[in-house]
Amino acid sequence: MANQIPETLIEEIRKTNDIVDVVSDYVSLKKQGRNYLGLCPFHGEKTPSFSVTQEKQIFHCFGCGKGGNVFTFLMELEGFTFFQAVEHLANKSGVELPEATVGAYNQKHSSHDQVSLNAYEWLTKFYHHVLEHTKEGQEAKKYLIDRGVNEETIKKFQLGYAPSNSDLTIDFLHKKSFDSDELVESGLLGATDKQKPYDRFRGRVLFPIRNHLGKTVGFGGRAIHEGNEPKYLNSTDSRLFQKSKLLFNFDLARSEMKKVNQAVLFEGYMDVITADQHGILNGVASLGTSLTEHQAALIKRYVEEVVVSYDGDQAGIEAAIKAADLFHKVGLDVRVATIPENLDPDSYIQKYGGDRFKQEIINQSATYVSFYMQVLKRSYNLSVEAELMNYINAVIEKIATLDRAVDRDHYANELATNYQLSVDTIREEIQTLRQKMTPESQRKPNQPQRQRRKQQPLFPAYHNAERKLIGYMLYDEAIAERIKHRLGASFNIELHKVIVTHLYAFYEAGNEANISQFIERMEDEQVKQLVIELAMAPISPDISRQEIEDYIYLIESEQGDKAVIKRLRTELKTAEANKDVDKAVQIGMEIVQIKKQMQSSQRT
Repeated sequence: MANQIPETLIEEIRKTNDIVDVVSDYVSLKKQGRNYLGLCPFHGEKTPSFSVTQEKQIFHCFGCGKGGNVFTFLMELEGFTFFQAVEHLANKSGVELPEATVGAYNQKHSSHDQVSLNAYEWLTKFYHHVLEHTKEGQEAKKYLIDRGVNEETIKKFQLGYAPSNSDLTIDFLHKKSFDSDELVESGLLGATDKQKPYDRFRGRVLFPIRNHLGKTVGFGGRAIHEGNEPKYLNSTDSRLFQKSKLLFNFDLARSEMKKVNQAVLFEGYMDVITADQHGILNGVASLGTSLTEHQAALIKRYVEEVVVSYDGDQAGIEAAIKAADLFHKVGLDVRVATIPENLDPDSYIQKYGGDRFKQEIINQSATYVSFYMQVLKRSYNLSVEAELMNYINAVIEKIATLDRAVDRDHYANELATNYQLSVDTIREEIQTLRQKMTPESQRKPNQPQRQRRKQQPLFPAYHNAERKLIGYMLYDEAIAERIKHRLGASFNIELHKVIVTHLYAFYEAGNEANISQFIERMEDEQVKQLVIELAMAPISPDISRQEIEDYIYLIESEQGDKAVIKRLRTELKTAEANKDVDKAVQIGMEIVQIKKQMQSSQRT
């Protein structure tokens, strides 16, 4: 399918979508030198090893090894095909793809998922229309208005209402050419024992649940009539809708989250909607279930800090602790908001307003450990010495899980001051616990830190020379042309031979030096990743002619007679070390003979 899109159009789309901007939609990047660094979205890490270069328009993770261009990034992260990545970026930048190409692709790749996406899109419009323009929908709209939701917010979130008569929904879908049996199979519709399809959300106010691309993939329904149980109902899990991986309002909140470097996690849809209406735009919520590690990791891609703002009752406090633990586990700075009067965020904001919620709830939220210490006190009678010690030990165990030494020291001092203890003793306890938490294989206390890091492979001089030379050849067509006449594809490493062969052909086809474009030609994944690795290596734009000659000399020294002499000299040293005189003499004579032949060939 890629070859059905003109190469010039693909290149135009690539150029109009700067890789730093695209990656920044998913990863919080910081400028460091000529590149941008962030936490890799493809594997869990606490120290940034994910690098994006604007100059070369590629990315590479030095931790997991993944790399590529702007298309590759979306294909890896979103699971897009190449065409879908191109189409997504074309839409993002306002570039139009040929209608015939798009139509042919959609016809060829029509699937249950695409049918479901189309059905969800139409149903979102249908339910919203019912809410806004039908007599039955007025009761649902009144419910929302009574909850403080204004007209602008209803439109922004495309809130809707499913009519009590399922036939209205089914008839609408039939008119849009959807097959109800297929929608039942995908979980979008329910079915009775007699296989009659029905709308699972009938009689409910509906909250469209969108994926991070803004596509509706499910609904959350709230019953407004007595006897319509359960009160809350979500779409059933499917390939498109997975409660453990999605967050309500994530698509709308993502840009604000990145802007303020903070996310606010609420417990319910109405908390998010009310907060948004009052100017708190970085709020998200899990989908009626406990927060999952996947959701926590998703938030971590975009922010460094999260505030957990759950209901102020006991159940909300317990859920907040669990959520905070998960955020701490994935490496986020966690704060936990305490809402007074046993109110939920929705009620508090309706009563006191958004500004007061920001100032007195979010901005004054407790740190992860402080909140834990406050809540934990309720489980102990601190006037009893034994229970006091149990409480202190429990707090020490929590402090020991903190990654930053300054945080551990802060809470150790606080604990020592509050309970008249020796801070040195507490520090020793913390250190003992941390050693127990560290796997034996990672415990090397006497080894310098720089030696404990993962060792990079050590290559021979000629191998490094080839890597350096290819890096310059990728960067400069003139250098590649010079190497082509001097060495051709006569590199010592097989993968290097493959790369330069492709590179010569790339330049011969009239292409300019463009690493992002070049890697699209690499079908072998191993070759592609090596190209990216070599391209990410720092190079000097004003490399001298002599430096190139030095690289060529090192490469050639491993070839032909020079390579044979080098090998024989190694064997000679071994023979001399073993005091094998006869073998040493024989090898010495071979070396002399080869040198004579080399001198003879040079004279001729």
